Amino acid sequence: MMRPGPVRWVAYQYGGRLPEQYRDWVLHDATCRTWVLRVLIRGLLQIAPIGVVLFLALGLLGGAWPIAAGALLLGVLVVARIVLTSSVDSVDSRLTEYGLPPGYGSAVRRQRDAEAAERYRAVWRQDPPES
Repeated sequence: MMRPGPVRWVAYQYGGRLPEQYRDWVLHDATCRTWVLRVLIRGLLQIAPIGVVLFLALGLLGGAWPIAAGALLLGVLVVARIVLTSSVDSVDSRLTEYGLPPGYGSAVRRQRDAEAAERYRAVWRQDPPES
């Protein structure tokens, strides 16, 4: 699996499309154990430049720094909520852009979770020996 370099990764985070050779990495990005964290980081990176500009504008143009910091925090929380509530659909949509069937990412994650649950049951949920 080829990982994109820093420049391509940043472009990908801002909505750019990676070349076909990175398709396996895109699938990994959408289905790994930390996929929700990756989606959240992507959303926060996309809003970061706007947040910095607004924070500086509020602080430098006569506004109080605590109010600017509070506004920035509120904006980050709103963006995080929006990103997380639409994460499944946005990831599945991104995978369809790379030629995978609709809902493929969700199916892969469900399968992985079912296998992990089965491994857990096999190790920790054994019936006690009968005496």
